[in-house]
Amino acid sequence: MEKDIRDEELAAMQAEGEEEVICVILTDEQGNEHEFYQDMVITVDDKQFAVLVPMEDCCCEDDDCDCHEHDEEEDTCVIARMDFDENGEAVYTAPTDEEYEAVATKYDEMFEDEE
Repeated sequence: MEKDIRDEELAAMQAEGEEEVICVILTDEQGNEHEFYQDMVITVDDKQFAVLVPMEDCCCEDDDCDCHEHDEEEDTCVIARMDFDENGEAVYTAPTDEEYEAVATKYDEMFEDEE
């Protein structure tokens, strides 16, 4: 039986932080699924935004697909607006340009304060 590395990675992350790790799957324009974990939630103007960090392993078994290509200059995280459905479940959507800039600024300020 083959071990699932993503499950082991999530278990290790949970053990370290002792809090639930939220795994999010986003689909790109080509239909490829990408796995992320939710690193933090930032609130801006009474809206919640998730900072999503890519999981290290690709969930795709096709070595020829585009998701195996990695551009070193790509951002290492994604900002997604968290909307909530009628059941209270988070639905991750792309923020507007203005929302993105506001969240990125607040994120940068959070880490400037730590230095």
